[in-house]
Amino acid sequence: MSFKDFLKQQQSGLEAMANTGVIGLHLVSGPAVGFAIGYGIDYWLHTGPWGKLIFLLVGIAAGFLNVYRDTKALLKKMARQDALRKGLIPQSEAASVPPGEQGKTDGRDRQKEHDTQP
Repeated sequence: MSFKDFLKQQQSGLEAMANTGVIGLHLVSGPAVGFAIGYGIDYWLHTGPWGKLIFLLVGIAAGFLNVYRDTKALLKKMARQDALRKGLIPQSEAASVPPGEQGKTDGRDRQKEHDTQP
């Protein structure tokens, strides 16, 4: 095993850890931000627990939507890598996409994927 192969394998492991961390962050940050917004609205309008409750539910929904989209993109990337490994996708097609860009969409679609803030 050459040093380049070792670095490539280590990079793919770090990418997997980063994706897992982002999924966990989305699951926690959505409800936290929703609760914070609800708390601020309740404080400002003196509406009791209703703002917290409503925005907490919206935050939970946004967090799960982000987790769903991230997982879907990760599964698509993994399927493409498996197809490359099994030889189902020609190497010429794989060479046209840079290694770090496999499984990613263009900038506009990627921005749409993560525009789910409540």
